Amino acid sequence: MTTTPRTGIWLIGARGSVATTTVAGCAALVAGLHPPTGMATETPELADAGLPPLASLVFGGHDTTDCPLPKRAEQLTTAGVLPHGLANTLATELEAADREIRPGGPVPGDPRTDEQLITAFTADLTDFRRRIGLDRVVVVNVASTEPASGGAGLPPSTLYAAAALRAGCPYINFTPSTGLRHPALAAPLAASGLPHAGRDGKTGQTLLRAVLAPMFRQRALTVRAWSGSNLLGGGDGAALADPAAAAAKNAGKERVLTDTLGTTVEGQVHIDDVPALGEWKTAWDHIAFDGFLGTRMILQTLWQGCDSALAAPLVLDLARLTARAHETGLTGPLHDLAFYFKDPEGTPPASLADQYHRLLAFGRTLSDHTPKGQPR
Repeated sequence: MTTTPRTGIWLIGARGSVATTTVAGCAALVAGLHPPTGMATETPELADAGLPPLASLVFGGHDTTDCPLPKRAEQLTTAGVLPHGLANTLATELEAADREIRPGGPVPGDPRTDEQLITAFTADLTDFRRRIGLDRVVVVNVASTEPASGGAGLPPSTLYAAAALRAGCPYINFTPSTGLRHPALAAPLAASGLPHAGRDGKTGQTLLRAVLAPMFRQRALTVRAWSGSNLLGGGDGAALADPAAAAAKNAGKERVLTDTLGTTVEGQVHIDDVPALGEWKTAWDHIAFDGFLGTRMILQTLWQGCDSALAAPLVLDLARLTARAHETGLTGPLHDLAFYFKDPEGTPPASLADQYHRLLAFGRTLSDHTPKGQPR
């Protein structure tokens, strides 16, 4: 009797809102409690890509906090992110994932050097894979955005990324943090031959920009200014209250407009921390544009949503697609996953529609690599 290979998903920031929603969401889908809303990998268009089944995923991760996942899930239920009663129903699955979370770092006063931290993180990943008997482990960074690095050592996101390379794990950076894009990792990344993807998941305001900006370009409407505002609660709001962290976030938002419109337009995105919003966010855009005969017009958009619920299905999609890419022997940056990112690898098209077509083509590539004798 053959058994289904199991894939590890190692979450950096494993006790945060996005990670908790991802773990609980996957368990809920496997149990048939909810449909896979928001997951492109569960649509007919990607059904033949040979992706690892949701039931085969095993979760672990690093975090610097010690709040257990079941407790975190209860908090998210109170905040309206998770459905009432789900945390209790999935207590066993949440506890199992929580047992696989290891202490992260560096924490204030941590005496370990960068090398010692990387070594410890690598050992955690290797132990996870060997002890559970996993075919592969995909590392996904879903931790809070870190400020631009200005210290002598490597930023935390790069320490975790370095550990992923040493452990032979494909890597996904769902945050604006540096991760693999630090110069110190250029050589080991090139030598690793590992598939990787990032940066900064596209969940709300930038997702809408990737749809609207091509409309203006294709209709030959001149955009004069594009300004925006974000009101964020929860940990993300607190992290992005730091101007350096906000700058990293905004760079990806601006890239979408510049790449699509072919020019840099006036306007900025402002990010405000509003703790009262909790796990929710509001994004507002004000677009000034010229129509026929120079007629001046305005389009305004308002997006209100829960970032964790928007991000979790994307994390599951990315982990499965990247795991499958690793299985088929694909290496290097996965440019065709730009559909999911604000600041993707390489120079893919900025239009969401174009990115989606490339994603589907990528799915066909994965399907073509299905070994003979296996179902497709």
